[in-house]
Amino acid sequence: MFEPRSALAARRAFTLVELLVVIAIIGVLVALLLPAIQAAREAARRMSCANNVKQLSLAMLNHESALKRFPPSIDTTVRTASHYRWSAQARILPYIEQSGLAEGFDFDQDYHIVMLGDQLLKATRIAALICPSEARDEQRFGDTGAPSDYLLNYAVNCGTWKVLDPATNTPGDGAFAPSVGFEARQFSDGMSNTLMLAEVRGWAPYYRDGKQGTDAIPADPSEICTLAGNFKKDTGHTEWVDGRTHQSGFTATFAPGTRVTCTEGGEQYDVDFNSNRYGVDPTQPTYAAVTSRSYHGGDVVNAARMDGSVSSVSSDIDLVVWRAQATREGGETLGQ
Repeated sequence: MFEPRSALAARRAFTLVELLVVIAIIGVLVALLLPAIQAAREAARRMSCANNVKQLSLAMLNHESALKRFPPSIDTTVRTASHYRWSAQARILPYIEQSGLAEGFDFDQDYHIVMLGDQLLKATRIAALICPSEARDEQRFGDTGAPSDYLLNYAVNCGTWKVLDPATNTPGDGAFAPSVGFEARQFSDGMSNTLMLAEVRGWAPYYRDGKQGTDAIPADPSEICTLAGNFKKDTGHTEWVDGRTHQSGFTATFAPGTRVTCTEGGEQYDVDFNSNRYGVDPTQPTYAAVTSRSYHGGDVVNAARMDGSVSSVSSDIDLVVWRAQATREGGETLGQ
């Protein structure tokens, strides 16, 4: 005699306990695989980021080949009432497959009013300037609610601490300096021993215009809090077009990934520092502690040297070595 179909179906079904066991096994497998998948994705993003750094370094070298010098970090020479200070990254647009965009303006124009279609040029996303690991890949909006700027993650080497002394018109010791485009022969430390670019985080908190500091490099990150200035919560490295150090540069005051923790309004922030933005006070030196940071695991940043070579630099690099790599003619001999 045959059993009823319903009885056969009931015998073939999973019990509640069996279903729970299967669900638990799947959960364990997902928990085991998810970190590996995330690590693989981050490894891919980090490789893509390193490729961006490589392309930018080649663009800088192409600029030097075409014009016989590297671009300045910022042009502080006011030639006309509308002139404004374009970054080194803006000046290499023609060499990163953005020549069509670059043809729409010249560097004597005020970048606050240069338009690209129906929005400001400076609010345009430049993919080559953004790391895939950036946590906030988004436009910055102005007081009117309109798009005003876009971030960048690759900053030029502005030296170890002092960026400019306007009293003597003396630039800092970095590879890029205000109103000076250095020639290759001026890197007496060697192109392979001098940093060109390093990663930074967008939306960085920073102090500005405190007009404090001396030529002595701070020995400890806590000293930055005593210099202070006007605190900006999250606008550092949000303006790729602006050549000021806290927007498009970095300094080797501290090693990559160093936390410079200061308290504002009862909250702690990992800050940058710019003692005097160009143009704010023409009599005061500019000192800057703008640390190279990334979102990559292991506290590493991608960095390029002046010869175009790219490597990952760990936060545990010796600070003396990191600073030596940030100078163009410091006379240091670096072990390989």
